Amino acid sequence: MVEEAPYRRIAAEIRERIARGDLAPGDRIPSTREITRDWGVAMATATKVINALREAGLVETRSGAGSVVIDRSSPQVEVVIQPDVPAHAGGFHVAASPRLRRAGEPELNRDRVVSSAVAIADAEGLSMLTMRRVAADLGVATMSLYRHVPSKEELILAMIDAVFGENPLPEEPPADWRARLETAARQMWQSFAAHPWAAEPLSLTRPQLLPNVLPYSEWSLGTLRELGFGVDEMMHIHLSLFGHVRASALNLDAELRAREDTGVTNDEWADQHGDELEAVLSAAAERFSALRYVAERGFDYDIAAVFESGLRLLLDGVAVALARREVSGDEQVDLSVV
Repeated sequence: MVEEAPYRRIAAEIRERIARGDLAPGDRIPSTREITRDWGVAMATATKVINALREAGLVETRSGAGSVVIDRSSPQVEVVIQPDVPAHAGGFHVAASPRLRRAGEPELNRDRVVSSAVAIADAEGLSMLTMRRVAADLGVATMSLYRHVPSKEELILAMIDAVFGENPLPEEPPADWRARLETAARQMWQSFAAHPWAAEPLSLTRPQLLPNVLPYSEWSLGTLRELGFGVDEMMHIHLSLFGHVRASALNLDAELRAREDTGVTNDEWADQHGDELEAVLSAAAERFSALRYVAERGFDYDIAAVFESGLRLLLDGVAVALARREVSGDEQVDLSVV
């Protein structure tokens, strides 16, 4: 007897939970990372599970929520049969491979492809994004996506541009230089906080020319130029600010994925490893006295708070550099704005 494929078995288990009502319409089903953890399978297998449930018309991906159970009774949803797909999918029988689409849903276009990809990345991280996964979400053949985006790499850039377009910089910048730089940094941070996966693909050394991201560079560099900084100083300050925002977002993304992988928050992780840390620090008390000092008093690791503190220190440094230029006579800068 041929053993059933693991992805079909897992899909059937989740389907049974849906049928029993344990997972109601709108409820999030286990993510690919949770499937790998709870069922002990590879990520590729977990992805097949989600795809099988989606192809069976049971789930859809929603931005910020992940893959959720669809309300099949909704008048806004209709089942579309794809007769060219095998009838046995996901470990359970269907008349064909149905896909659900919203009533009045528009034809496939670039915006729909990008929007679907963003929802998948928001729900499960950029590492889970594949052209096949996007196609399954949209209920189309994978090759049809390439008429709208020529490659996965270009799709990711379009996704980043789209999420930055959600929250553009204000038309009128603040009059004060510090408020200008602070506004740009905080606005970029907000975009990353909403979509942490967007930080990793953006490059400091080989910047991508994205229409909704370029204004941040112009805003920052224009402000620094008005203050009288030279090109090298302008770029060093700009890259330091951008690097801080991006690094904070990378930490945020890593923490979100670690939490999903393990089901443990960073505070819970610290509690679980407290005895281990205490043993290491006690064995070398003099060598690690500063670490012991912090451990004894406790530190609430809040990535947003670390971002704010780092931004304040960087802007304080710009103020010092600006004042130093005035004192040395390098430039005649109006220090009323410092």
